[in-house]
Amino acid sequence: MFSMSCIQKSAWAAHFCAYLLSFSLTLTLVLGTAPISSAQLQSGQASDQNSGAQQNPNQQETPPEAGGPNNEPGPYAIPKKGEEPPPPPPPERPKKVEGMPDYSIRVDVPLVTVPVMVTTKDGQFISTLKKENFRVFEDGTEQKISDFKVEDAPITAVLLVEFASTTYPLLIDALRASYIFANTLKKDDWIAVVSYDMKPDILVDFTQDKNAVMQGLNTLRMPGFSETNLFDALYDTLDRLDRVEGHKYIVLVSTGLDTFSKLNLDQITKKVKSTHDVTIFPISIGWMLREYCETHGCTGISHGMASLGMGQIDWYQADNEMQTFARLTGGRFYQPRFEGDFVDTFKDISGDIRHQYAIAYHPTNTKLDGSYRKLKVEVVGDDGKPLKIVDQKKKDVKYQVIAREGYTARHQVD
Repeated sequence: MFSMSCIQKSAWAAHFCAYLLSFSLTLTLVLGTAPISSAQLQSGQASDQNSGAQQNPNQQETPPEAGGPNNEPGPYAIPKKGEEPPPPPPPERPKKVEGMPDYSIRVDVPLVTVPVMVTTKDGQFISTLKKENFRVFEDGTEQKISDFKVEDAPITAVLLVEFASTTYPLLIDALRASYIFANTLKKDDWIAVVSYDMKPDILVDFTQDKNAVMQGLNTLRMPGFSETNLFDALYDTLDRLDRVEGHKYIVLVSTGLDTFSKLNLDQITKKVKSTHDVTIFPISIGWMLREYCETHGCTGISHGMASLGMGQIDWYQADNEMQTFARLTGGRFYQPRFEGDFVDTFKDISGDIRHQYAIAYHPTNTKLDGSYRKLKVEVVGDDGKPLKIVDQKKKDVKYQVIAREGYTARHQVD
C-alpha cells in the first residue's frame, strides 16, 4: 500500500519512494539475519568431509605419523624419521696412579726364516713332508715353529759370472753356463746379471725380460783384465741385495780363484754369515782344463797370467771356498765335468730354488747382541724318530737335509 501510493503521486515522489524502499530492504536483511556460531561452522565442515567421503570411497585416510611441511597432511605422505639411539658413552680412561709416569711398552720379537731343502741322493725334491716332520734347533735349543709352507714361486736371483782374460776354455765354460741358466728362467722371475774381473760390472739390472738377459750376456765377448777378484765382487753383490726384499739367490759361475781382492777369505766369510735371506749356488767351471793340465804339467798357466805358477792345491782351495759359501747359506755346490752336465746342473738348481720348505720361528734367545747362532734342522717321522723313506720297491731311500748352518742376530743400536 505504501509503495503504490508513493508511485501514484508524482515522478519525484516515485524516485524518493524507490530509494526509501531500497534502504528499507537493506536494513531488513542486515537486522534480520542471525550470526553463524563456531559450532555451526565446525558441523558444516564435518558434513562437507562426510559428503566428500561418500563421493570418493577409495580415498585412504592419512596416517597420523605422515605429514608434509609443518606436520600438515598433504597429497604426498612423507614418513617421519625414527629417532636414532643416542651414541654410546666414551670408554672410561683408566685412573692415573699417583707417582706412575705415562709410558707404553713395545716389544720387537725377531722372526727367523730358514729355507730347507730335503732331497734324495739323486737330487729329487721330497715334497710330502709336513710341519710335524721338522725339528729346528738354535744353539742346541729346540725352537717352536710358527710358520711353515712349501714355496713354489718366482725367484729373485743374481747371475754372478767370472769373465776375465784367463784362458779360452774357462771363458767358454762361463758363457755356456750363463746361457743355459738364462734358458731356465720363467716369465715371472726377477734376474740381474753381473760379471767381474778386476771389479764387478752390472750388465743387466733386475728385470723380468728374458731377452734383456740374453742381450746382456751377448756383450761378454772381449775380456778385459786378467785378475779375478771374487771376494770383492761377492761382497758388493751381497751388499746390494740387502736392499732387496724377500729371499734372494746368487748363482755364482766361477773358478773360485781370487787373485787380487782387497778383502781376504775371513772377511768375505764373515759377510756371508751376516747376510739374511740369501742362498748361494756356486758352479765351478774349468774341470776339463784342470784335468788336462794336471796330466800334462800346465797347471801353472791354467788360469792365465794372473795366477802364473799356481798349483793343483790352489784349485782344491777354490773348490773348498765355494763349498763353504754354499753350506753357510743353505745352497749346493756343483762341479759339472762335461758339456751335458751343465744342463742337468741348472735343472737341479731351478728345482731347488723353486721347490723348498720355508720354516719360520721366534727364537727363544731374544737378545739383539749381534752374535752368530748355529742352526740345525732335523727330519723326523710321526713317532719322533728319524724319518724313513722307502721307494715303490719298499727299499730305503737315502735323503739329505740342506739348510743354512746359522745366522747372525741383529745388533741393537743404542
